[in-house]
Amino acid sequence: MTNILLSGYLGRMGKVVAEMAAARDDMKVVAGVDVEAKEGFDFPTFACFKCAAKAFEEGSAEKPDVIIDFSNPKALKGLLFFATTHKVPAILCTTGYSDEQLDLIEDAAKEVPMFRSGNMSVGINLISELAKRAAEILYPGFDVEILEAHHNQKLDAPSGTALMLGEAVKEGIEERMEYEFDRHSKRGKRPANEIGMSSIRGGTIVGEHEVIFAGPDEVIKITHSAYSRSIFANGALNAARWMTAETRAPGMYSMKDVLA
Repeated sequence: MTNILLSGYLGRMGKVVAEMAAARDDMKVVAGVDVEAKEGFDFPTFACFKCAAKAFEEGSAEKPDVIIDFSNPKALKGLLFFATTHKVPAILCTTGYSDEQLDLIEDAAKEVPMFRSGNMSVGINLISELAKRAAEILYPGFDVEILEAHHNQKLDAPSGTALMLGEAVKEGIEERMEYEFDRHSKRGKRPANEIGMSSIRGGTIVGEHEVIFAGPDEVIKITHSAYSRSIFANGALNAARWMTAETRAPGMYSMKDVLA
């Protein structure tokens, strides 16, 4: 049995993770952390990681085997302190981290296994590999544009998934590529070494991503549509199971390791 500490259990994704974990017989949520902590759940809840740590140390709550985080970048500092202090691996599903925060994650990975992915969907990770391969074959004859759409409550733009796809494209191209997020103030031809990024926010769109390779007289599109948050929750739970199935050395891991 894998014991999970769920960070962000009151959020949209946190609720789905809790529901899906409860339906499985190989894992359970033993505690939840959320800044707006509420009672009435099947597991003890806390407003911060320090509060959770105290409960674990006193024995009033079960110690987790892994942390699953679908919260906010603001929660990162407390999460990393808990993970490194108690040697608990973490599955980081939150997006919108600053460069400084990414450095903190890398530092934590020297002490404890850390898992981070811009998207937990198996499908997205597959098209990421397809985008990389397409870039290897099509560039420089094709221009690359990435379009993403999400619900109107999403805080960051472009999405972490769009950036993940952009990095996959960059890996497939030998020369240096630059992101272009806003063309409205520019007047000039599109440079060849540009990856355009466009974001749409509206309604309850779960997640739409499209990588466009536009060349002479033809356009190739690689698309992915998410119709339910369950695909991300299931990916996170499978990642948690993979991280705890055997002893993992400290380091950075991703869905590529799970799917290998």
